[in-house]
Amino acid sequence: MKARKGLAPSGRARGGRVLKVPEALIPPQGARVMSLDDGSSKLSKSNPDEGSRINLLDSAAKIKRCKTDTLPALSFDDPQRPEAANLLTIYQLCSGQSRAAVKQQCSALRWSEFKPLPAKAVVEHLRPLQQRYREITSEPVLLDKVLLRGTETAEEAAQRTLADVQDALGYLPRPRRLR
Repeated sequence: MKARKGLAPSGRARGGRVLKVPEALIPPQGARVMSLDDGSSKLSKSNPDEGSRINLLDSAAKIKRCKTDTLPALSFDDPQRPEAANLLTIYQLCSGQSRAAVKQQCSALRWSEFKPLPAKAVVEHLRPLQQRYREITSEPVLLDKVLLRGTETAEEAAQRTLADVQDALGYLPRPRRLR
C-alpha cells in the first residue's frame, strides 16, 4: 500500500490523538487557593511547611490554626487582608455556597466565630476521600494486587502510546536480529 501524503504507512493521519494540545480547565472561583500560612503565596505541596497547605488526610485543626489578622469583619475584596479572602474562598468552595451567600453569612463575624465554619466544611468535603483511603489501606494484600494490575495496565497503555508517537513521527519498526 502506498502511503498518501501526510499519512503514516498504516493509512492513519500522523499525530492522531497523540499530539493534541490540551485545553486548560480553570474554574472562576478557587483557581488559585493560597497558603494557610501566607494568604499572598500560592498553596503548594512542595512547601516543606505542613501548615502551608491542606492535605487530603488533614483534620479541622489545621484550618483553625491558619494565619489570620486582628481586624474585625471579613471581606473577599480587601487586598490588605489576603488571609481573609483565602479562607472565605476555601469556605465557599468546600461548602458549595455562592460568594454572595458566604459574604452575607460571614461579613460581620470575627475570626473566632468564622474559623470553625471553613474547618467543618473542609473536613466534610474531604470525608469521602479519607474514608475511601482508610478502606483501601486497611487491606494491604488487596492493595498490592490492585497496584500490580494498575502497573500492567499502565505498561500496556504506555506501549500503545509509544507506538502511536512513533507512527506519528514516521518511524519504521526496528528490524529483528536473527540469532
